[in-house]
Amino acid sequence: MADKPTKEGALQSLRNWGENSVPPTLLATLITAQHARPFQPLPMVFAPVLLFSSYLNLSGYKTDAAGTTAAWSALYALLAMRRRQQFKQKFTVRGVVRGASLGLCAVNVAGCGLAYVFGKRENEEQ
Repeated sequence: MADKPTKEGALQSLRNWGENSVPPTLLATLITAQHARPFQPLPMVFAPVLLFSSYLNLSGYKTDAAGTTAAWSALYALLAMRRRQQFKQKFTVRGVVRGASLGLCAVNVAGCGLAYVFGKRENEEQ
């Protein structure tokens, strides 16, 4: 009898999201698109750290990369939520990019947090 593929639960899907290298890169791209012009130095600090987190993930440190991504995504979300936005500005291109980056931050915090908490460090256990 052939094995049937099992459905992944929501928590496993979030954990898989957190162990992927694409979300921090995508968030770094959105942050750069928002804050490169006019240049804003404080938010632009987040992009290199998130790209480094993606590099860590590709180097085999998935748990550590997930922790870094979760922490820096939460910090960026706190920084971005401090700015108030008028209602009509939410429907411009800049407003949609801001909303997408905040949504991605929320998913990163949940998924990468799960991957960090329940992750295993194979390199340290050997």
